[in-house]
Amino acid sequence: MTTLADRLRGVVRPVSSHPPVSEQRPDTAAEILGGDWRDEDGLRYLVVNRTYASGYLHGHASVEESLPPADGVWPTLPLLEPSVRDGRLLFLDLETTGLAGGAGTYAFLVGCGWFEGATFRTRQFFLSNYTAERALLGGVAVDAAAASGVVTYNGKSFDLPLIETRFALQRMATPFAGLPHVDMLHPARRLWRRDDHLGEATGCRLTMLEETLCGHRREGDVPGFEIPSRYFHFVRTGDPRPLEAVLEHNRLDLLALALVTARASRLLGEGAAGVRTAREAVGLGRLYERAGLMVQAAECYERAGDVPGDVTALAEALRAYALLLRRGRRYDAAADAWSRLLELPQCPPIMAREASEALAVHHEHRARDLEQARRFAVQSLQFEISEGRQAAIRHRLARIDRKIGEPLSSLY
Repeated sequence: MTTLADRLRGVVRPVSSHPPVSEQRPDTAAEILGGDWRDEDGLRYLVVNRTYASGYLHGHASVEESLPPADGVWPTLPLLEPSVRDGRLLFLDLETTGLAGGAGTYAFLVGCGWFEGATFRTRQFFLSNYTAERALLGGVAVDAAAASGVVTYNGKSFDLPLIETRFALQRMATPFAGLPHVDMLHPARRLWRRDDHLGEATGCRLTMLEETLCGHRREGDVPGFEIPSRYFHFVRTGDPRPLEAVLEHNRLDLLALALVTARASRLLGEGAAGVRTAREAVGLGRLYERAGLMVQAAECYERAGDVPGDVTALAEALRAYALLLRRGRRYDAAADAWSRLLELPQCPPIMAREASEALAVHHEHRARDLEQARRFAVQSLQFEISEGRQAAIRHRLARIDRKIGEPLSSLY
């Protein structure tokens, strides 16, 4: 008679009786993914190297046109991150087992890229077995130690916290501590985000910038949400074929990140003369303003009206220009910018209200034109505003009426 334990043993076979394909054929992943195995104390991980020559064209953008100065970084990059120092920049992008983060999320693919001579190189560290994570992180640390700074896309929120967590869980010092970090998501949003017809931001994905700035549209690219399941398929079966597209996706992300960084750095060097759209003009102006370069910022805001762009971008440029002029005590010029803002067709209501209030203040206290002050104060009441702001405007109208000797308006 068979016991319950005997029947269970017949159903649940020992793991060793069904070894994964990757253990049956240890070279399969290396052959298909085009990499080489590294062995550290018996623990193996895969390293995949690729080189993009100077003449390589990614759309209409070439590696040669994007090269930083020899053995250094673009001179304007410190405007985005003041702590950046000269030397090799490391472009970093991770593919992970999930987007939630935390101790249970592995970076199964760590993609690194850098300019070397007249080429752009990528090196991908692939975790073929969870037990090899410590060895893989050691390999990443070697490349990170040779870098003077790291560049990511949304890395402040995701990539760096996640990989630093993996180093901490392996009781290893993170090589990224104290390393200057440029997260290109934030300047890219300023320069190139798209707005819908209502002026709402619709995102700024790296693939969007790759198409807009480089003219390269990916064909057959693996969707991001599929990437974890493709890795789990490999873990279960040892079949690396679905991961070919994942590694190519990661390489393209690294290359696109490098080209976008080069474009932003070049634009910061060219200034207002280099912008092509009103969105670029206002975004570049804001980057200059954050860096304390007010003259260059003003030039960019002025430039916005001379290049193609939507009303929202032009309105943002005029608003930013007016505020900059007001801070510089150039009150008449600021009033002119506010007036031009109000003259825009379909001016965003919130900006029109702000411009009306600013002009009411200007004409009451600086230009001493009470009739104009009263007109702009009444105009500002037409917009949807809070009760507190309404009360403040009514108080201003009462004061203006007293000054010009007219009876109190029925508005208050």
